[in-house]
Amino acid sequence: MAFEKFLEIRKVMCADHPLVTEGNMMRSPAIHYAGKVFAFFSRKHKMVFKLGTDHSFNVLNVPLSEFNPFKNKKPLTGWYELDFEHHEKWELLAQAALEKIKLDTHGK
Repeated sequence: MAFEKFLEIRKVMCADHPLVTEGNMMRSPAIHYAGKVFAFFSRKHKMVFKLGTDHSFNVLNVPLSEFNPFKNKKPLTGWYELDFEHHEKWELLAQAALEKIKLDTHGK
């Protein structure tokens, strides 16, 4: 069910935004904007979002955690993951990640 939800979100985002495409991130299915990953589905069946370090998380009231795929390194800066239990927020977070990457890419 989790993977199907991710695929649904990716399909809609690709259809709605011309520069959004399918791709991969660390051998996991991902969503790209202008060739840059902003969200993906992890091997732990969570959705991972590049929200940056200045994102306000209190608004969503969900238990986001820093994404850390490494055993002996720090988490990836600005990347956060959310369990399928809170999948109703996945699309909202994917939209936030898309807006963040647009700002980073175009400087607007």
